[in-house]
Amino acid sequence: MRTVVAGGAGFIGSHLCRRLLAEGHEVLCLDNLSTGRRSNIAALETEPRFTFLEHDVIGPLGFAADVIFHLASPASPPGYLRRPVETMRVNSEGTLNLLEQARRNGAAFLLASTSEIYGDPLEHPQRESYWGNVNSIGRRACYDEGKRYAEALTMTFVHEYRLDARIVRIFNTYGPNSDPEDGRLVPNFICTALRGEPLPIYGSGEQTRSLCYVDDLVEGLMRTAFTPAARGEVINLGNPDEHRVIEFAERIRALCGSASSFAYSTPALGDDPRQRKPDIGKANRLLDWSPRVDLEAGLSATVEYFRQELGLAAAQAV
Repeated sequence: MRTVVAGGAGFIGSHLCRRLLAEGHEVLCLDNLSTGRRSNIAALETEPRFTFLEHDVIGPLGFAADVIFHLASPASPPGYLRRPVETMRVNSEGTLNLLEQARRNGAAFLLASTSEIYGDPLEHPQRESYWGNVNSIGRRACYDEGKRYAEALTMTFVHEYRLDARIVRIFNTYGPNSDPEDGRLVPNFICTALRGEPLPIYGSGEQTRSLCYVDDLVEGLMRTAFTPAARGEVINLGNPDEHRVIEFAERIRALCGSASSFAYSTPALGDDPRQRKPDIGKANRLLDWSPRVDLEAGLSATVEYFRQELGLAAAQAV
């Protein structure tokens, strides 16, 4: 099939491009490289079925496709807070452009949404039927509300034009190809631990997160895109194995062999959710999907990736 991955040079997008190629598909990777990295797809550019186009999906589009994956958006708080207007535009204008392109092509469409649409949830764990508790005028609204709009627009195309579309709400995901400056929990803790710096604990560290390894997440994306029963559905993808942030910090510090201390003086981020855990019952039923990669194995692989990344950066700086 002819597949398009918007945001394909990003963390998750680059893994998805690799998986699609392994399954025999043609892949057009679109990315404006605002937060995506060309190094993430460097090994794919020799593949005859892979094409990279540096392009912003806010602009005009013209391509043939059977399946379109929309992962184009900054996703980490540092990324979208540096580019708040661009984040809102890629999730509004960019989503509209990609949906129209899917309609012209008669293509299937997958929107990568986020657990952030649940805000600071009053329901725990979070089910797809939960409407969320989001501050629509806070600093993070550029991402939270941008994704909520993208979801509404996608479902409007489903209802109005019977577009073959589906939405996945991605919970915290980690693994290789993350940017060392990403700022989210796993890259932040690993990189500071490897540098021997204090690990920044936002707030008390008692808030909870559930971490999903990227290979499991990509498996979920593939099943969602190619399972007919997922058409018109909204599906949580994430790992329900919930831990306190301080527990993740302790485990990562140990895996890094670091003596770093914890820096509790860091203030909590605005609108930072206190709990985050997906209900993945729907993914179990519709996709026969659940995470497989053990936390220890996934974190160990990610630590080794960042050892190489930081070592390479240090060597280049000399």
